[in-house]
Amino acid sequence: MAGKNKRKLEDLSVDEFMLSGFDSDEEDDCEDEEPSPKKGKSKTPALQKTSVKKHGKASEHKDQLSALKTKDPEFYKFLEQNDQELLNFDDTDSDEEEEDEEEQMYHKLPSQLEDDDDDDEEEEEDEEDSKKKDVKKQKSSKEGTKVTEAMIENWKTALKKEPTPTLIRDITQAFKAAVATTKGDSDELCRYVISDSAVFNSLVLFCIRDMHAALQKMLKLKTPDKDTKKLVLPFSSTRWQKNQIDIKMYLAGVVQLLSSLTQATVIAAVLRHANQMVPYYLCLPKQCRQFLKSLIKHWSTGEETVRVLAFLALNKICRHKPDAHLSAVLKQMYIAYVQNCKFTSPNTLPMINFMQRTLAEMYSLDTQVSYQHTFLYIRQLAIHLRNAMNLKKKETYQSVYNWQYVHCLYLWCRVLSTIYPSEVLEPLIYPLCQVIIGCIKLVPISRYYPLRLHCVRAIILLSGNTKTFVPALPFLLEILQQEDFNKKPGRMSVKPINFAVILKLSKFNLQEKAYKDGLVEQLYDLILECFHTQACSIGFPELALPTIIQLKAFLKECKVANYCKQMRQLLEKIQENCSHITGRRQKAAFGVADVTAVAAWEKLVAEEGTPLTKYYSQWKKLREKEIQLEISGKERMEDLNLPEIKRKKAEEKKADKKEFKGLFESDSDDDDDDNLFQSKEEKDDSDEDDEGLEDLTDLSDEDNEDDSDGDQKQPSSSKGKAPKKMLSTELKQVAEGDEDMVEDLELSDQD
Repeated sequence: MAGKNKRKLEDLSVDEFMLSGFDSDEEDDCEDEEPSPKKGKSKTPALQKTSVKKHGKASEHKDQLSALKTKDPEFYKFLEQNDQELLNFDDTDSDEEEEDEEEQMYHKLPSQLEDDDDDDEEEEEDEEDSKKKDVKKQKSSKEGTKVTEAMIENWKTALKKEPTPTLIRDITQAFKAAVATTKGDSDELCRYVISDSAVFNSLVLFCIRDMHAALQKMLKLKTPDKDTKKLVLPFSSTRWQKNQIDIKMYLAGVVQLLSSLTQATVIAAVLRHANQMVPYYLCLPKQCRQFLKSLIKHWSTGEETVRVLAFLALNKICRHKPDAHLSAVLKQMYIAYVQNCKFTSPNTLPMINFMQRTLAEMYSLDTQVSYQHTFLYIRQLAIHLRNAMNLKKKETYQSVYNWQYVHCLYLWCRVLSTIYPSEVLEPLIYPLCQVIIGCIKLVPISRYYPLRLHCVRAIILLSGNTKTFVPALPFLLEILQQEDFNKKPGRMSVKPINFAVILKLSKFNLQEKAYKDGLVEQLYDLILECFHTQACSIGFPELALPTIIQLKAFLKECKVANYCKQMRQLLEKIQENCSHITGRRQKAAFGVADVTAVAAWEKLVAEEGTPLTKYYSQWKKLREKEIQLEISGKERMEDLNLPEIKRKKAEEKKADKKEFKGLFESDSDDDDDDNLFQSKEEKDDSDEDDEGLEDLTDLSDEDNEDDSDGDQKQPSSSKGKAPKKMLSTELKQVAEGDEDMVEDLELSDQD
């Protein structure tokens, strides 16, 4: 009980103790209400108990004060004199105070947490606003620093004296601002601002001319000798780390400038400077990848000089770091090549040939990497061909019979020819030849003869450079057998057909005379080139025998003089070479099985030359001159402003007659008089003669048509022998005689 009373006293306040501390009933009530405490309890449960105890005691407290008046009147008077607030006790105030005490003992989350979040968001917004204000202040402060011509001149003189890191930083910042103007990057922070085009040009020109030498001087790099192929990389300098950030910024600006320029001369100048900066790009992988991407774009789509400069930079980077860049560059270059050879014309064909040759040179840098790419892409071509052969649909045929497929065949033939001899790539010759032959046999019709000629030309290129015999002549001789060259053409054409830029002939082309003329020329060229590759072979007579038989049969059947003339000349050259090889073979003292002796004999024959090789060299020169003259002639004809003869139509003539009828009454009925003495048939013939005047220009280039048709006579020749009837106009001219000559009279002043 003592412990309970002690705990009770601790819990009671002074007023409670004075009022109810001596009542036994109150003690019992407190003991009943108060549970037995346990040892080691914290203070928080005790506070909770007191709060529970205080809750609802306001009315009891007021009753106790009223009872005190009767029990102890003296103490009540003392309280009235000294503590009026205690006697004037209010229930509501006490209850509210008790509730406030209870609320203070518990932790309230909602209102406080919401207030804290709002405060944090407001703080973040204030920080962002302050940052934006700072950026605007920086921009406004930097906009004030404009680059002028005087500043550039000062930089030039200071750079020539001694380039310092601070000076290089200023120049790179100005160059960055100049490049930003080309892209329109107004949000990008720049220390300087370029507002004048003249300042932009002078700044870019200054950087292109002097920046490389200044960086070399500042980093104290030795200039490499011309004989040595190794590059001196800038990261070997002790000052590289301090200036790396500025150099990185400058190189990124050069790449960005290349991507934004459009004029070919300016791009070429920047590319020459970028070619000097290749060692710096090699030290920075990220900038180097961006630079390579820009170079590949210019290599595949730029002008001629731009393409050459871009290729030189690509080759330089891949030669010095093949492990890091060669495989990715070859893949991207091949994709760019395929994308840009989709359409072929006389203007784009030289660029496509340039890409073929340069890409073949890139593949020759590393044969191991080239084998992986070549095998993969030849396999892709074979898969397309297999699908076309199996499905036999128009879509699958078009996936093979297009310019991209043909140019890819050309490319891989050129790659294997360039890298030969190579033990790594030599096994790919056979599958490539099989793909080309399968492409020829896919749709063997006359409309696709141009595509067949392209494939045969690719085979000849591969066979001649790799010293591998590939049977290409049967595909050419088959055309001589299938095509009827004696059949008269259904249409006359003005322009010859350019077989170099077409894959498929239309139905109208097959009826034209230019088709057969061009086809005979193409067969002549390809058969001659094919025999030229084997002209020094010891088995040339045996190789040429089937062709000789086919050409003799063609000459017997063909009756067109021009075609027979070309094929007869080709047959004579082949037979002459056969007799030359046969005569040399008879003097040989070794057998056919002696491979080394045969190779030595063929080498000796090639050095001395054969009749066919000598004729081919002369023919090649003449052929190249003809092609150049055709190109230059077209250019000259385009430049000349030749007058055109415009004939008046019948309606215009009638209008003129009506207009000037009163002036020239005697000539008004000339045309009507012309038709007075003509029958209906003669009138129709005269109208046809007028309409046929325009066709005379088409026929003027074909004076040898009678010769080409052989002994066959045309009906026009028989009509030419018959006497012509004189028209009424001719009779009238004879009757009137010569026209009167009108001369200017010289009169005196009196007259």
